[in-house]
Amino acid sequence: MPPNRALTLIVPGSLDARTGGYAYDRRIAAQLRRRGWTIEIRELDASFPRPTESALAEAARVLAAIPDGGIAMIDGLAFGAMPAELEREATRLRLVAIVHMPLAAEIGIDSEAAARLEASERRALGAASMVVVTGRWTVSALERYDVGRHRIALVEPGTDRAPVARGSNGSPLELLCVATLNPGKGHETLIRALANLSQLDWHLTCAGSLDRHPSTVERVRAIVRASGLGDRVSLAGELDDDSLASAFDRADVFVLPTLGETYGMAVAEALAHGLPVISTTTGAIPDLVGSADDRAGLVVSPGDEAALTSALERVMSDQRLRARLGEGARRTRDRLATWDDAADKMTAVLERV
Repeated sequence: MPPNRALTLIVPGSLDARTGGYAYDRRIAAQLRRRGWTIEIRELDASFPRPTESALAEAARVLAAIPDGGIAMIDGLAFGAMPAELEREATRLRLVAIVHMPLAAEIGIDSEAAARLEASERRALGAASMVVVTGRWTVSALERYDVGRHRIALVEPGTDRAPVARGSNGSPLELLCVATLNPGKGHETLIRALANLSQLDWHLTCAGSLDRHPSTVERVRAIVRASGLGDRVSLAGELDDDSLASAFDRADVFVLPTLGETYGMAVAEALAHGLPVISTTTGAIPDLVGSADDRAGLVVSPGDEAALTSALERVMSDQRLRARLGEGARRTRDRLATWDDAADKMTAVLERV
C-alpha cells in the first residue's frame, strides 16, 4: 500500500509573508500537493521566535491536535523556540524542522540573546525526526547543535523559469535590490558605496518590506538624505508578483549586499532573469554566480564597503564587462534547479520519515 501522504505545515505568522523563507515553505507545500500530499497549514502567532506565553500555549494545542503518528513539518523560526512543547509530542509525532538559518545566527542580536536562542534550538532539534536545511552552510552550522548527519537533509530552493530582463534601455542604469530591509541584508553598506559613485548615472530600486525592522529603515533613509540621493534611491517596499516581475524586467544589474545567507534565493531569481549580479561571498551565492570565464557576476566580502564600491564601479562603468556577466547569467539560468527538483528531494525526505 502507498504511504500515508499527509502532514501539517506549521509556520509563525502568515504563510503569505514575502520573505525567502516563507516563499520556500509556500512553494514546497504547493509542490507536495501536486504530488498527492494532503497539507494542512497551521499559522501560529507572529511573535516567534520570541514567543509569548499565549503563543506557546497555542502552539501546544496545534501539536496536540495532530493525530498519533502524524508528520508535523515546522518552520525553524517556530521550531527552535518551543523545545518543551516539541519534547512533549516527540514520542507520538514525527517532527520535521525546516531550518533556513539557526536562530542564533540572526545578524544584529546581542551575545546574550544569541546564547539563549542557541540553547533553545539545540534542545528543540533534539526532538526532531529529521532536520531539513535549505543551504549547505547550515549543514556545517548545525554541527555545533549535536544534530547527527543522518538526521540532516539538504533541500535547496528551486527557481522559476523567467523571461530574460529587457533592461532600462537608456539612462540611468537601473540597479535592483530585492530584500527585506533588516540589519542582515546590507542596505546601509550599499547606499554608502553608491554615494561614493555619485558621478555615475544610476538609479537604485530597493524592493522589500519596510515594516519588519523600522530602525534599519530609518538608518537607511538617513544615509540616503545625508548623501543627497533622495532622487536616485527608491525604497519601494514589498511588491506583488506582477510589480516585482516588472522591476526585474526593467533592471540592468541586480545587487544584494547581504551579510549572511543560507542559500541566496534572490540571487537565483535574478540569474533566472539573466541579470548580472553583484553580491557577497555568503551562502550558495559564489556557486550560483560562478567563476572564471563563465561567471555571472562579482562577489565581495560581506560588509566590505570599499570592495562593494569597486565592484559597482566596474560593472556600471564597463559595458563590455556588464554584457559578459549578463551572458554568464543567461547560461546559468538554464542550469538552475527547479521547484520540481526541490519537491522531489523533499518527498524523499518525508518518505524516509
